[in-house]
Amino acid sequence: MSHRKIAPRALALAALALLALSVASCSLLPKPTAAPQLFVLTPKSSFELNLPTVESQLVIEMPLASEGLNTHRIALQQLPLTIDYYADARWTERAPKLVQTLLVESFENTGKIVSVARKGTDLRADHTLKTELREFQAEYDPDDGLPIVRVRLNAKVIALPERTIIASTTIEKRVKGQGTNIAEVVAAFDEALGKVLKRAVEWTLETIADGAPPS
Repeated sequence: MSHRKIAPRALALAALALLALSVASCSLLPKPTAAPQLFVLTPKSSFELNLPTVESQLVIEMPLASEGLNTHRIALQQLPLTIDYYADARWTERAPKLVQTLLVESFENTGKIVSVARKGTDLRADHTLKTELREFQAEYDPDDGLPIVRVRLNAKVIALPERTIIASTTIEKRVKGQGTNIAEVVAAFDEALGKVLKRAVEWTLETIADGAPPS
């Protein structure tokens, strides 16, 4: 039986063809991207000692929020009618859920209420706190280019089982960041939200204690 010999040139061309095919196949695969950096915010833990103690069980509803804020992404508003997000950075939870969690923890930290829990738990509540997260973004100061974090929360205390609105208020705080890197922006978010949480907790306890809006 005769054997045909393959010329070295043919072997070289075949090897080059296989190499080209391999490179082309690799280029079709998605390139791995770096995981986003995750950030958390903190509840309030210091309150005035003269806060009223209330014999009430309170349920915290998930805050309402626009679609642009109902996300894990950290919002940035550079123009009045647009919303952007910081690249490669995320909250550990969607912003409304993050705020709900911090509200529950902040109420617990007062030691001034019988029981508090998020909606959906098995709690026979006397009152509900219904909130709407209307602002939760950084806005850049045109004068010095530093971020200003803006947090605005509308809150309503509802008496159960009648579901009567006892009182409503809107709390807004702005905090200027110390710099433009993402860690400094998040620090400004933490301070601004902390001020809103503190006032929301104090206002709610005073409202429940009085049965009407505090003077």
